[in-house]
Amino acid sequence: MFRFILSFFGGIFTTLTMSIGMVALTIGAIFWMYGRDLPSHESLAQYTPPTISRIYSGQGRLIDEFAKERRLFAPADTIPDLVKQAFISAEDKNFYTHEGYDLRGIAAAAIDAVRSRGREVRGASTITQQVMKNFLLSGDRRAERKIKEIILAARLEETLPKEKILELYLNEIFLGQNSYGVAAASQTYFNKTLAELAPHEAAFLASLPKAPSDYHPVRRKDRLLARRNYVLKEMEDNGYISEAVYESEKAQPLRSVQNGDFESFKAELPPRDYFTDEIRRQLSNDFGEGEFFTGGLTVRATIDNEMQPIAANALREQLEQYDRGRGVWHGTGKKIAAEQLNSEESWRAALADIRVPRDIDLENQWYPAVVLEVGASDARIGIEGVEEDADGHWIPAKDVQWARKRLENGKLAGKARVAGDLVEVGDVVLVRRMTADADGTFIRWTLRQVPEVQGAFVAMDVNTGRVIAMQGGFSYQDSVFNRATQAQRQPGSSFKPFVYASALDSGYSPATIVVDAPIEINTPQGVWRPKNASNRYYGPTPLRTGIEQSRNLMTIRLAQEVGMDVVGSYAERFGVYDDLAPVLANALGSQETTLYQMVSAYAMFANGGERVQPTLVDRVQDRYGRTVYKHDQRICNDCQIASLPAGSAPRIISNRERVMDPVTAYQLTSMMRGVVERGTARSAVNLPVPTAGKTGTTNDEKDAWFVGFTSNIVAGCYIGYDQPRPMGRGAGGGRLCAPAFQRFMTEAVKKYGGGDFKVPEQCVFINIDRFSGARLSDSASGPNVVSECFRDGEEPIFGITFDGGFAMGADLPLVEEVGQSGRQVTTSTGRKATVGPKASFGTLSSGGLY
Repeated sequence: MFRFILSFFGGIFTTLTMSIGMVALTIGAIFWMYGRDLPSHESLAQYTPPTISRIYSGQGRLIDEFAKERRLFAPADTIPDLVKQAFISAEDKNFYTHEGYDLRGIAAAAIDAVRSRGREVRGASTITQQVMKNFLLSGDRRAERKIKEIILAARLEETLPKEKILELYLNEIFLGQNSYGVAAASQTYFNKTLAELAPHEAAFLASLPKAPSDYHPVRRKDRLLARRNYVLKEMEDNGYISEAVYESEKAQPLRSVQNGDFESFKAELPPRDYFTDEIRRQLSNDFGEGEFFTGGLTVRATIDNEMQPIAANALREQLEQYDRGRGVWHGTGKKIAAEQLNSEESWRAALADIRVPRDIDLENQWYPAVVLEVGASDARIGIEGVEEDADGHWIPAKDVQWARKRLENGKLAGKARVAGDLVEVGDVVLVRRMTADADGTFIRWTLRQVPEVQGAFVAMDVNTGRVIAMQGGFSYQDSVFNRATQAQRQPGSSFKPFVYASALDSGYSPATIVVDAPIEINTPQGVWRPKNASNRYYGPTPLRTGIEQSRNLMTIRLAQEVGMDVVGSYAERFGVYDDLAPVLANALGSQETTLYQMVSAYAMFANGGERVQPTLVDRVQDRYGRTVYKHDQRICNDCQIASLPAGSAPRIISNRERVMDPVTAYQLTSMMRGVVERGTARSAVNLPVPTAGKTGTTNDEKDAWFVGFTSNIVAGCYIGYDQPRPMGRGAGGGRLCAPAFQRFMTEAVKKYGGGDFKVPEQCVFINIDRFSGARLSDSASGPNVVSECFRDGEEPIFGITFDGGFAMGADLPLVEEVGQSGRQVTTSTGRKATVGPKASFGTLSSGGLY
């Protein structure tokens, strides 16, 4: 009997031992099988998470940031213990004691699943396992993934310390609102640093990893509050906070940026504009889009925070002035349905969803508004961000009487007399406060619109190429297309200085005489007969007067004399074009380029002929603070000296390439001063320092340009429709763009100063008659006298006239007004009419660029 009992229990023991062995062998086989081809966990030791790239102004102010995943990396030693404890309490209270997996947690989760028959399946992943899932595995709920997760977690615990594992977790997790990691989430939800968080705020963040969308601070506020309080209770149970602190923190309301309890960190950022978006475009090209959006780059931009809004509004003012001069109302083209206007709450919600520009601050901030009521003469509006008052906000009749509405058939209605002639109920419009110039008191609300005509403005330092201001259109939020760098437009006469530069470097002088007379050129499209803007011919004229008065025919003859291949090489050397076609029409700026390239090229005139590489960025540093790009490569030995003698500045050694002879640069600058002082820009530009520049206008006034400079700042403007079409008679560079230059440079001179242009040592000055090119005595004076720079050692030759080798038809007048008056005749009806003169080769012309 005893032997039977021993045999029975021996059998049971053997069976159990074999079963346990088989189970262990099976588990071992499973872990061996799944552990063979797992990804390496060792790469996590060199973890470099995708982080935000930030752009700072020259004054050190944060102006924009770019990221695919909004993450601010926080090393473990900078994360407060309170934050770590909150997440450990919420996600893995045995984190500091387990070896990567928690068997008790797994068993508890399995029991719960069995009891609920699979309806309640909760995770039992430790923080280490979650790190493995987030970094190396997928997020699917399968036993295979769980096994791999446990294997990798155990391996990671042997490789990295607990604090490093926690660092990986707290920087990688998604916490909603496009925030990755605790540092970014703290800023997103509370606009605070991690060190500033209270226990209930740390518990708030620790509540989110499970399912951020299920714990939204506005839509799921009650659920989030319950979860937050649960985390606080866990923190108390784990001994991280006292009972008194728990009770106090539990009583705190659930507050967040999303609920309007804190100001968003975005409020401190200016609206994104053309400048920072162009930096994104250029750096994405230089470093790769992936590195820019994930590399955590620190970018120091060249932008001047004070001058940028001045540049933007200088352009906007010109665009709006032209638009209102046309007197055509087109509005925003957006409407809100009548049923959404029944209550203030509904129309405000509807208006907030309408996409209209909100980044315009011209004279005063522009606001989106909706027309709520149209009266006999006025219209009542509801304005975004402006509280309603007892009387309501109204657009009076006199505010609309400048415009005509474009009808659905494309025709224009009559001049508006009352508000209802322009707007209807439900129309979304833009408005701003009209205020008194004297004291800024409110007068009324006034209708505004984004002009159809567009333009661009760029300003940069002539010595470094640092762009201090750039505006690529009326409003970035209305159109992100950057017309300063992306719009290819005909520069017209603003290109002429490059023709004159090639001539001056080829032995010509400002006093060289070129014939201003009609020209005929055979082209595949027929005979081309260019003309001057004035429709007149002026005969033999010095080069100086040719550029001051923007003479087309002189420029073409000069280009023919010098050779378009030489002109093209100059334009390409200055970066205006990559490849200028050698046709004479291009001497008048018919080939397209960008404003950015033109302003960069003019900077080389201003600095005496040294190459300037334009840049929007001073320096780029990687996530570790190492400089990976620096723009200014000039040498400054004195900058290393602790102190300099009073009144002396550090000497900077320029190592830039010379692209133009300094005498040529000075001669050209002197001639372009004449453009401003007595030429095509004389009525618009008047600065307290020496200023040079050139206007540009293309056929039918489709493009208007002005590029000008002082001794240290160059700026340029272009205005035209995105789909080129005539802007109307008189819409030239001197009238449209030069005033924008004047507004900007008036303020730029106050800040940056200015002085005389540097005179090269090789210059010898001789008095010249600017009308005839004749040499005058040293004592000559008067409005016709100009002191011209000639190269030292070269004897100037006077009296030679160049005509470019063009022959002229017998009936082509040399010096006369083509549009001369006709004669008066009596028609068959008995009325008087004026008949023009006999047509000649000079009058049959399609026109040139001027």
